[in-house]
Amino acid sequence: MSVHIIEKKSFTVIGKEGQGLAAESHNWIPSLWQEANHKFDEIRNLAKTDEAGNIVGIWGAMSDITGNFNRWTDQGKYLAGCEALDNSIAPSGWDKWEIPAYKYAIIRCDQSTYQEKFKYMIHEYLPNHNYSIVGAVQEYYDPKEANGDLYLYFPIEKQDEKYKNQFSA
Repeated sequence: MSVHIIEKKSFTVIGKEGQGLAAESHNWIPSLWQEANHKFDEIRNLAKTDEAGNIVGIWGAMSDITGNFNRWTDQGKYLAGCEALDNSIAPSGWDKWEIPAYKYAIIRCDQSTYQEKFKYMIHEYLPNHNYSIVGAVQEYYDPKEANGDLYLYFPIEKQDEKYKNQFSA
């Protein structure tokens, strides 16, 4: 299984937020996506785009219930949305999250392989490479791919952007 390591600066996601039991996430997360997709035109102008005008990312962002981007316990928060311009203000009925900067281990999957790949990362890849998860796992959907694949972003190191920027050449 192919795993990539990247560093990603902090980024903004605007979407529809929900909270619930982790074991029942399959019951409450789909309705967040339905609402976000149905009302996407309300935030289209806030979406971050590339030079060709394409949306750069759709995110299933996750956090613990305190909003500190720790891993889910028996409950969690989920934000179904798109990567947005950092200075965006979420319209009424939408939520804005600032995802902290992390180094991520990333694996590609689809809905049928989601659980298998998640378990592989937790029980094999991360421990075998001396990594541990330091935050909530994020789901990334590449808008240029219409095949239903997604990428699981496992945070393995918190990045200090101020420190990095202060000393970068």
